Amino acid sequence: MIPGMEPLPLPLEGITVVAVEQAVAAPFATRQLADLGARVIKVERIDGGDFARGYDTAAGGLASHFVWCNRGKESIALDLKDPRGVDVVRQLIAGADVFVQNLAHGAAARLGLDAASLCAAHPRLVAVDISGYGPSGPYADKRAYDMLVQCEAGLVSVTGTPEQPVKAGIPAADIAAAMYAFSGVLAALVRRGVSGRGGPVEVSMLDALAEWMGHPLHHAMHGGTPPARTGLAHAVIAPYDAYRTADGGRVLLSVQNDREWRRLAEQVVRRPELGTDPDFATNAARVVNRERTDALVGEALGGLGADEAVGLLERAGVACARLRDVQQLAEHPQLAARERWREVGSPVGPLRALLPPITLPGGGEARMGDVPALGEHTVALLRAVGMADVEIAALRRDGVVA
Repeated sequence: MIPGMEPLPLPLEGITVVAVEQAVAAPFATRQLADLGARVIKVERIDGGDFARGYDTAAGGLASHFVWCNRGKESIALDLKDPRGVDVVRQLIAGADVFVQNLAHGAAARLGLDAASLCAAHPRLVAVDISGYGPSGPYADKRAYDMLVQCEAGLVSVTGTPEQPVKAGIPAADIAAAMYAFSGVLAALVRRGVSGRGGPVEVSMLDALAEWMGHPLHHAMHGGTPPARTGLAHAVIAPYDAYRTADGGRVLLSVQNDREWRRLAEQVVRRPELGTDPDFATNAARVVNRERTDALVGEALGGLGADEAVGLLERAGVACARLRDVQQLAEHPQLAARERWREVGSPVGPLRALLPPITLPGGGEARMGDVPALGEHTVALLRAVGMADVEIAALRRDGVVA
């Protein structure tokens, strides 16, 4: 809070989002909207819901992907193969500000839920179509799972070791598409505030990840050669790698200029003459002599514990970090010191969750709502669109809602 000022509301309070979504790309986008105060109504299949619910049971019996991407939402379970189920979605959209979908190519259009059709019927609506490869072109109909798009976008070609390309350990294509969908919604809402009209938003996973490939892409297009895979090392900077310590840890360091190299040589390697040695004095020379450079740094750090090595590097003014695993991230002292952890409710009880990265000083904290059970809000939402209990019972009897 800012002293002396009234607290600001969350920026998306009063905004209603309807999402026919599954997996990661759309759910992660709409979770950002929910964290910022929007009401998000998640439309799920009646036979198991969002298929990400079944990925694993690691989060206390729930799927880790689902817990990550779906807090703060209301779940309604509908059969969209039945016209009555689609009609419910249309009624929900009629009262919404934003609609998001990432169904298979062509599925939303067949249901009349594509962005163009909806925006024609509801000019103030912001409607988002998230796809794998875009609405047209030879790849429009291809299945687009995260790993496949990572490969098509060239990410895998620059990630890994010289011997082995590897995919990113997180769903990078899904996350890229999600964040562009999130920012696209915000931009369209600003435009609506000026013009009174929302409009369609299109995001494809390939487009999003291709944009994130900007550095290696421009390097290859304009320099003639793609960057080499170098593991944790850097293709054009040395020393820049992870080095083992005496206690079995790994410490990473990055020397960005020759002044830092001279400090490293003097205070860590304890060989000040290397600061002016022609074989090491410049970054270009160190890259040519990378093996010798790494050997000198590795020998200096190899006799130290990880904490001792980090302390020595920090005192020398050399950028460094520990190579942490995921469990160590969960216990990271910086996250703990800044109180970034909260608990969210779920069908299996409270679960730890990180505050979202967007912090808005002077306003309320992000709204980190519960992870919904499948169809937890079906009855309440049907009643909210004016449906009588007898009608709801008939839909449930016929398997249209759950």
